[in-house]
Amino acid sequence: MRLTHLVGVGGGVTLLCATAFAAQQTGQRDRVLTGYRTAPGLRAPAPAPAPAPAVEEVAQRPSRDPDASVDPRWARRTADAAGIPLPAMTAYARASVLAPRECRIGWTTLAGIGWVESQHGTIGDRLLGEDGHSSEPILGPALDGGLYAAVPATRDSVRWHGDRQWDHAIGPMQFIPSTWRTWQVDGDGDGLADPNDIDDASLAAANYLCQSGDLTTAGNWSRAVLGYNHSSDYVLNVYTAADAYAARTG
Repeated sequence: MRLTHLVGVGGGVTLLCATAFAAQQTGQRDRVLTGYRTAPGLRAPAPAPAPAPAVEEVAQRPSRDPDASVDPRWARRTADAAGIPLPAMTAYARASVLAPRECRIGWTTLAGIGWVESQHGTIGDRLLGEDGHSSEPILGPALDGGLYAAVPATRDSVRWHGDRQWDHAIGPMQFIPSTWRTWQVDGDGDGLADPNDIDDASLAAANYLCQSGDLTTAGNWSRAVLGYNHSSDYVLNVYTAADAYAARTG
């Protein structure tokens, strides 16, 4: 990681917006994300009315330099307070900085998704390494039309999961290979775009979510997360985790 800009404590703040979950009910099957779990020990807020916005500590936003990075002191302190592995915390913060400025996505939103998807790359007793990779690759179940939408494998996608018949979501942010092909990005400046690297996957997720516009607007935030996984329960679970991280680090 090249540290040419610092994200420190003395900068501005970003709002983790509230969201109206009841309006987000949908009958569509999950497409981008596969199996997810409610964050243990976190009590979900009532679906409506949504709680007041939580304020998230964010550091000074640097320029759009691709080498922009995060103040390691801030990252360590925030990771410890939030209970998030340091490589994941750094990835979420960097992604919030490098995402489109007008989107104003907070690291807590990415952390909420990262927890629900893969427990920040540690699901199944995995360890998240300093290089952003889990000790074992994370693959979702076959997207064979059973519990999840049917997504046939392609010649390109087989290289990620090895299943010649059906696709699987891949990596800590659980991208379907076709979605990754569209949104792939090098999030840490190592010259590679790898969905198994939490740095790359977090920035790709941020860019994907930012299609919905300014995420400090409740409707946009809900729409963005619902677009990531077409499930109102999923939106609620991500909000619950993200709101808890904001509270722990506020």
